[in-house]
Amino acid sequence: MAEFLDLEAQDGVRMPWNVIPGTKQEAINCVVPVSAIYTPIKHFPNMPVLPYSPLRCRTCRAILNPFCIVDFAAKIWICPFCFQRNHFPPHYASISDENLPAELFPQYTTIEYETPGEVASIPPVFMFVVDTCIIEEEMAFLKSALSQAIELLPDNSLVGLITFGTFVHVHELGFGQVPKTYVFRGSKDVTKDQLLEQMSFFARKPKPSAGVIAGARDGLSSESIARFLLPASECEFTFNSVLEELQKDPWAVPADQRPTRCTSTALSIAASLLGACVPGSGARIMAFVGGPATEGPASIVSKSLSEPLRSHKDLDKDSVPHYHKCVKFYEGLSKQLVHQGHVLDLFACALDQVGIAELKIAVERTGGLVVLAESFGHLVFKDSLKHVFQSGDFDLGLSSNGIFELNCSKDIKVEGLIGPCASLEKKSPLCSDVVVGQGGTNAWKMCGLDKSTSLCLFFNIVRKESLDATVQSTSNQFYFQFMTYYQNTTGQMRFRVTTLSRRWVAGAGSIQELIAGFDQEAAVIVMARQVSFKMETEAEFDPIRWLDKALINLCSRFGDYQKDSLSSFSLSPRLAIFPQFLFHLRRSQFVQVFNNSPDETAYFRMILNRENVANSIVMVQPSLISYSFQSGPEPALLDVAAIAADRILLLDSFFTVVIFHGSTIAQWRKGGYHHQPEHQAFAQLLQTPHDDADLIIKERFPVPRLVVCDQYGSQARFLLAKLNPSATYNSDAAVPGGDVIFTDDVSFEVFLDHLKRLVVQ
Repeated sequence: MAEFLDLEAQDGVRMPWNVIPGTKQEAINCVVPVSAIYTPIKHFPNMPVLPYSPLRCRTCRAILNPFCIVDFAAKIWICPFCFQRNHFPPHYASISDENLPAELFPQYTTIEYETPGEVASIPPVFMFVVDTCIIEEEMAFLKSALSQAIELLPDNSLVGLITFGTFVHVHELGFGQVPKTYVFRGSKDVTKDQLLEQMSFFARKPKPSAGVIAGARDGLSSESIARFLLPASECEFTFNSVLEELQKDPWAVPADQRPTRCTSTALSIAASLLGACVPGSGARIMAFVGGPATEGPASIVSKSLSEPLRSHKDLDKDSVPHYHKCVKFYEGLSKQLVHQGHVLDLFACALDQVGIAELKIAVERTGGLVVLAESFGHLVFKDSLKHVFQSGDFDLGLSSNGIFELNCSKDIKVEGLIGPCASLEKKSPLCSDVVVGQGGTNAWKMCGLDKSTSLCLFFNIVRKESLDATVQSTSNQFYFQFMTYYQNTTGQMRFRVTTLSRRWVAGAGSIQELIAGFDQEAAVIVMARQVSFKMETEAEFDPIRWLDKALINLCSRFGDYQKDSLSSFSLSPRLAIFPQFLFHLRRSQFVQVFNNSPDETAYFRMILNRENVANSIVMVQPSLISYSFQSGPEPALLDVAAIAADRILLLDSFFTVVIFHGSTIAQWRKGGYHHQPEHQAFAQLLQTPHDDADLIIKERFPVPRLVVCDQYGSQARFLLAKLNPSATYNSDAAVPGGDVIFTDDVSFEVFLDHLKRLVVQ
């Protein structure tokens, strides 16, 4: 894997096929699609930033890059995408073999341009939308977290506050002496014009007769905007005073009913207010929700407790009365937010569901962050919220107003993209008729993005026949160019360009070359994103069958075996771990929805769709580290056989980090041996996994849940659920001091055996 990690370290790209099948049929035979997982604004410490505008090809608009052919004498460069000859402008006059501009250096395949002086006119904006239909204790936790957050905000950032329950309250922070709020009924949908009218935006200055009302330029006075959006440094005191006064929603809730919570109305008002005041700026709506919406245009359940919250079974049977109406509402809201360039972040903290499954489209299309926890007092929520505003080593690098564009060689077309962005519906000859995810375009809007936001792109090879050897030897390269225009944390506009070249092969003898360029980690994550997407969009889709069929086809094409001989089957080291990855993917929370609510499933998939390969692989196949007196920390097999009485295990499954003590270790710890001076080594052994867990937790977003448990304890289930069940209650494989898993699932050995049998047949 080392060379694929090097490619990622240079360009932020991982591709399942680093040598590409050269014809349409070969690409179909390869099973795993030709695709790329790209992290647009990954942090590179030594990437050059050029203080001038990029040079574009006059035909296909591609950017000058190291793969261009340059004629220094004639001052001409030839574009590798469309073969157009372009003249260099006068300021490149001194160019020569010895004097190259940075964008032609072979090692600078990723480069960034900054336009000097182009800085956003409006600082970052944070609109806090806070649920008040929660119990007093939760309210106290939430108030404390919000007052910490306001201290961490950059001083110049603008802050607004909306609270909601039965009614929506828009707080006027600009007049601190007398607290003033505008109240809207939660059951009523308010249009942008009604909102501006009722909040007396046109009290001093009459409403313009024509045109769109958006921002100070288009007819809103800056004084009226400043009533609701104030710099953090000026309104911290008022904001905290409002929080202190904030009470639980005062309306009585009958014993057989849920509280009246108008989440959709509050989010709609927040979106319209930001659209009127600061359109096109890097604004974020941060919604803190503590329960299901029961009122307004998109309630997910009725107020009556006799109606249960929807489950996966209900959604499959299509027996949820509110679901489609809700999704339609949030689709409309997502279009409005994308048009305005604003982001919706969701912090959902409740033991019950809050409606993430319905809200998913609005959060994902705008590139928002999402955190799911059991309570506002839980460390998962508190530390994740702090992490959003943290600066320094673990800064998320929140950026805004991104546009991502794609260019590629003429034999490739783009099918689409799965990730946190919205299609700009820019039709081009590059678009394939086959659509995966958000397709039919080669440009996407990314209202919010950060250093780890990753997009998964799918390509279609359109060349029908294999070319003869003479042509193949001269032009056997495919080119890709990814262009990202975005506004960084300091408000500067940046333009990042990554240009890649990959060799293609076709015809006899190409199988070995394809295998040599196969990245099995990237391949399984592409499959995971694809299967999650299909489960959400295709009725009657059977994910297990689809994954199994793909694995059998891949192994029968690339494996070595003699017909009907099980023992002859073998896979190249490049493919050897792929069946194991797929075995864990079949058992993962992305495919198995049993025991998870629709909210949890939506949450897991949203995080999978935005994380890079290294983080995603841990979600599919967690990492396991073993600690014992005999050896230092060492990786252990993700198998029940790894459990031993005298070992500590550390499991990282991305969403949870588990420290698991073997039975003997747990007994010694309960006996207090680690407090005795003669057992320093034992104290050290207990402490090491905690230090390693802290390191993982520090750099991850959302912050994972830490579970510390003992063998045979109730919380040991967090570990056991992820292990390969090689020893179950009905097998004889258990080892003394080890453990067994109570499951009827097949083990990996049985799975592999079936796979071999099907392949050699």
